[in-house]
Amino acid sequence: MKVSRLIGIITILQQKGKVTAPYLAERFEVSCRTIQRDVEEICQAGIPLVTTRGKDGGIRIMEGFQLDTTVFTREELEAVFVGLKSLDSVSGSKKHMRLGEKLGTVPGTEYMTIDLASFYKDSLSRKIELLNDAIRQSRCVRFHYYSKKGEEDKLVEPMRLAFQWSAWYLFGYCPAREDFRLYKLNRLWELQLTEEGFEPREIPTQKLRFGQNMTDDIVITALYEPGEAYRLVEEYGPGSYQVLEDGRLSAEWGFSSYEKAMDWFLGFGSRVQVTAPEEFRELLVAELERAVRQYEGEGKGR
Repeated sequence: MKVSRLIGIITILQQKGKVTAPYLAERFEVSCRTIQRDVEEICQAGIPLVTTRGKDGGIRIMEGFQLDTTVFTREELEAVFVGLKSLDSVSGSKKHMRLGEKLGTVPGTEYMTIDLASFYKDSLSRKIELLNDAIRQSRCVRFHYYSKKGEEDKLVEPMRLAFQWSAWYLFGYCPAREDFRLYKLNRLWELQLTEEGFEPREIPTQKLRFGQNMTDDIVITALYEPGEAYRLVEEYGPGSYQVLEDGRLSAEWGFSSYEKAMDWFLGFGSRVQVTAPEEFRELLVAELERAVRQYEGEGKGR
């Protein structure tokens, strides 16, 4: 909000030449004292502003100073607008695009629609807003977390928000584990901002490489029905499989664990046949047999 106000003040001064502090205070709904601090910060940033008192007094950019408004190429401005629209897609507001509008109009960007939220857009927006506040204020957060290991209440020092692998994550330090961890926002509920502060920690560079521990050492070969080509392209791209004479699609990919592989292949039902390794074939067959027994048991109970 502060950055957008500073840019807004500079834009108004460029357009109007000279304005008063009360005018800016009313325009941005802040106090005159806040405007004075903003003027000081703009001067410190290298843009000389002159303040004069009296009947015709006001704030203006120093005469003779030229502010280059073409420091961005069209491509760079497009990238800025895409980023701003991405932020708005999860913030639940248009505040970032209002900032973008002050930078100027970029042809073509009005045709872009970006939504990095999810089915849980409303709750996700609230979580991101609260976590942003917690990070800025260096305050711990509490939440109830769901994982394959079960449910657990967490106290975390929030450090970053990350959009990785098509989902939003909180990256923070867990005092109980004495380590940095990633928490998926859609598994994180009952989020609360605590009064407990913390000193920002130095984050080891390798910890910020969120995907470094996601190896794909487990290689699995499978045959897919022709109609599943779109899913293979979506996940791995064109050319990631071979078309056999009978029309089926042969592919060999790596997975980080058998659990991840199981989730992937079960999603295809009978439209895929795993051919190797034998160990995973046996695990998959056992899982399918458990599912059959479960449904058979339901039928007998009716």
